[in-house]
Amino acid sequence: MPDQLLIVDDDPYLLENLKRLLQREGYGVRTATSGEEALEHVATEPCDLMILDLGLPGVDGLSTCRRIRGKHNFPVIMLTARSDAMDKVIGLEVGADDYLTKPFEPIELLARVRAHLRRSKDYQKTDDSGESNITVGDLVVDFEKRDVFLSGKPAELTTREFELVAHLARSAGKVVPRESLFERVWGYDMAFNSNSLEVYVYRIRKKIEDDPNAPRYMKTVRGFGYSLSS
Repeated sequence: MPDQLLIVDDDPYLLENLKRLLQREGYGVRTATSGEEALEHVATEPCDLMILDLGLPGVDGLSTCRRIRGKHNFPVIMLTARSDAMDKVIGLEVGADDYLTKPFEPIELLARVRAHLRRSKDYQKTDDSGESNITVGDLVVDFEKRDVFLSGKPAELTTREFELVAHLARSAGKVVPRESLFERVWGYDMAFNSNSLEVYVYRIRKKIEDDPNAPRYMKTVRGFGYSLSS
């Protein structure tokens, strides 16, 4: 069965063109023109990846993404016609995995769809379940449960957040370059700027640190990357 994609946009011309583009690549494609319709789709039919417009009427893209993230972990690529970086940061904060600013090249969208689907399938594999847990101070990175535990309490990380922590944990005590995080966690050289990655890091810190502004575990090495250490 081909991967099932859901495109959500209120522009009928763009919707139809994206549908044709992705169907030619062999994907199963459904479409929705509102957040409400998108939520109905994912509640009743399988979805492997969503392409979601930020500026939807009614329930907008941010609210739709937030509600989806409460129940589902499939990748969400957010589309925005706005150049305001804050819109992109907010999109990441509510759980989007990636974003593209309109207008964009079809080949760029296809590359990101392929990368996110590939990473999503990697997440679903059980290969990591045989990997030993990694302990850093009071933190335990549990590969079978795909979560981090702090003094026995689950942090309830999202899939993307766990992958970031897990990659850092495998090199605990060492500094991991940003480029390595992009390649390992997103599967390609992202167009994300440093602020976007910092959004993910801050979200993780809010879940695992006593004080996210003075982290004990997840530390920034300015101009280079991050490290996980006690």
